[in-house]
Amino acid sequence: MFMGKNDLKGEVTTSYICHIIDQINSRGIWFGDDPLAFSLPLLLLQLSLISIVTRFIYFILKPFGQPSIVSQILGGIILGPSVIGRSPTFATKVFPPKGRALFETLSVFGFMLSVFLIGVKMDPYILLRSGKRAIAVGFLAFSVPYALAGFVAFVIDHFLSLDPDVSSALPFVVSIQTLTAFPTVACFLDELRLLNSEIGRLASSSSIVCDVCHWFIFVLKFLTHLASQRSIRISFGFLLSVGLFAAILFFGVRPAVLWAIRQTPEGEPVKEAYVFAVLISVLVCGFIGEVIGLNAFFPSFLLGLVIPDGPPLGAALVEKLDCFVSQILMPIFFAMCGLRMDIFAIQQFKNVATIQLIVFLAFAGKIIGSAIPPLFCRMPILDAISLGLIMNSKGVVELFLLLAWKTEQVLNEECFAIMIISVVIVAGIISPLVRVLYDPSKRFLAYRRRTILHHRQGEELRMLACVHRQENVSAILDLLAASNPTEESPINLVILHLIKLVGQASSLLVSHQPREKPPSTQYPSQSERIFNAFHKFEKHYSEHVTVHCFKGISPYSTMHNDVCSLALEKRSTFIIIPFHRLWINGSVAETSHSLRHLNKNVLEKAPCSVGVLVDRVNRRKYLSSLCINTSLYRIAVLFFGGADDREALAYAGRMSKHSNVLTTLFCFSSSTDIVEGSARSKALDTDVLSKFRLSAFRDDRVSFQEVEVGSGKEVLDVLRSLDGAYELVMVGRRHAESWLMTQIAKWKDRGDLGAIGELLASSEIRIAASILVVQQQTRVWGLRDPEESMHLQRDSTNPRQDA
Repeated sequence: MFMGKNDLKGEVTTSYICHIIDQINSRGIWFGDDPLAFSLPLLLLQLSLISIVTRFIYFILKPFGQPSIVSQILGGIILGPSVIGRSPTFATKVFPPKGRALFETLSVFGFMLSVFLIGVKMDPYILLRSGKRAIAVGFLAFSVPYALAGFVAFVIDHFLSLDPDVSSALPFVVSIQTLTAFPTVACFLDELRLLNSEIGRLASSSSIVCDVCHWFIFVLKFLTHLASQRSIRISFGFLLSVGLFAAILFFGVRPAVLWAIRQTPEGEPVKEAYVFAVLISVLVCGFIGEVIGLNAFFPSFLLGLVIPDGPPLGAALVEKLDCFVSQILMPIFFAMCGLRMDIFAIQQFKNVATIQLIVFLAFAGKIIGSAIPPLFCRMPILDAISLGLIMNSKGVVELFLLLAWKTEQVLNEECFAIMIISVVIVAGIISPLVRVLYDPSKRFLAYRRRTILHHRQGEELRMLACVHRQENVSAILDLLAASNPTEESPINLVILHLIKLVGQASSLLVSHQPREKPPSTQYPSQSERIFNAFHKFEKHYSEHVTVHCFKGISPYSTMHNDVCSLALEKRSTFIIIPFHRLWINGSVAETSHSLRHLNKNVLEKAPCSVGVLVDRVNRRKYLSSLCINTSLYRIAVLFFGGADDREALAYAGRMSKHSNVLTTLFCFSSSTDIVEGSARSKALDTDVLSKFRLSAFRDDRVSFQEVEVGSGKEVLDVLRSLDGAYELVMVGRRHAESWLMTQIAKWKDRGDLGAIGELLASSEIRIAASILVVQQQTRVWGLRDPEESMHLQRDSTNPRQDA
């Protein structure tokens, strides 16, 4: 009678869906005697409905920076008794109570595998490597909200008349709000692409400390409850069973896993039998845990914890299971949380206000506790607040606890609904706020010019070389040898081996510690072989080269944070990064779009100058090319004009002082401006060229050629003539717009290397030489004129010193 048009449409839609269900049920594949027990087509329809609704909500909320967990929970709420499931016909036909058993079983099994994978990805030794700051943040992030929210809950419970169900639920509300689960934080950081940022690493370590504090209190409460409710004999038997189970895992299963890893050569996939054995072990451990009185998820987590993270076994497990668990099973789990929630169970505003007050106080207390130690360490206040927000993140662990407490009737329907809403609100608020407040690239802003052009004579040259694989080593070694390390101007070299994060939950950036005596049965790892080559280079140049080796493990999407942060920390002047294409026998053998994205981010955010090294040779012996007096290394520098070309010429000027290096400068000119630019830029070009010409007259190993061109085709002819005449070709990355660059763009679209760099790296130009595309430092605090050549003034109000 009071039904509107929208309600009428909803009833028609519900009736239509129910009609389809009746058709499916009449023709479906049934298991069991009761036709409502389980229908395979019905299950597929349930999954399809959940997928469609959650993806639609995610599409709507994505512009607002909402995480996927919010859309998945809201999808379950919409399909549950709060919205569409309010219709008895829809609830009976689509999600019948008797037919929900398998659906819930899939969600529980998905959570079980998810917890196992979390244990596999987690490095338990990260707690031992946590610094004082992470320990302080983790402890205060637990204790401050626990004390604040617990005190207020105690006062409210004793001085206000609350419902018995709400009064008994308040301690559990305090407990779940003070929890900062490492799995939740790791998933949140991964979704925000902050795993290897400064805040991300601190949050990962701090969340583990906070977890230890939370579960320590939980175990104490559990043991106290066990001792008071059960006999001492039963309590002792339970503790003995748990200890025996843990001993079997750590002293039986872990050695077997390590043996399986040793049987797998590096770079080879692990045997399928080992993966199958581990999956069987997950089910067995879950069963044993239930027998001895533990929840099946705790043994699964312990089993994952004893398996070493990363390749080969940990990475294989994650690769085979992660997509299935995260894309199919876990959405079922999140949707189940919404399906079991009835928003109409909330009857009293007083109960909502009480629980939300505790949630807000714990939220504020966690921000305060998390922000105090970083602020004492002079972290910017916005970054400290962002850390507090991340530590407040809620996800899969919190939802599981809520479901378990609802099943055990610790929480009634009203309290459960209120807590689910609070999880959605907190998760929905945190994500967009962190995106707005925290930008990890801001700290890569240097306060001085860090370029080769502005490098002081007689000062060591600090360089950072990135390596992805062994094929990158030889070209970098040639370039370093040509860089002329001497006693007057030595090279301080940092080698960073970049490894994709696979099978691990937290990123890693650590200094490499060589093994004193590696076992004779164990081959050196890829990192060790790479670092050994550079250590040999260091020994050859005696005291003129110092090598520091680091290993960075992170996702490709945020790998540039490792490169830029290490360059900033080591005060590097020049970063060398390999090109994203690999050549074998003169043809492109492999192209990595992930590495291209990495190089693009480094070029945009690096705190110093950058050189992209394109290796088109593949066959070289660096010791025989430069370290023997009879060998010559020929370098060509292409100069069109601009800051990047001046940086390339400055680097070539340093190389030209090497006794075995022959340097040729090709200075392109035309009747009109070959590249556009300011008067200051052209004056700086003239000054740099004049100095190089003077050195060319004084040194027979340096030559100067002025090339006048009238079209882009003539530039191409010059580039083709370089084939076979030089071992290294250098050019700047960016050139101002001009008629010449417009013509060149017709042959090759501008990419990450610029117009000339892309031509040299393309298959259209066959040149058997290494190519170095140079970009001068772009990110400098207070930089107004991009052609500024003097050191920039510092802000007297800024307490930070030069990075």
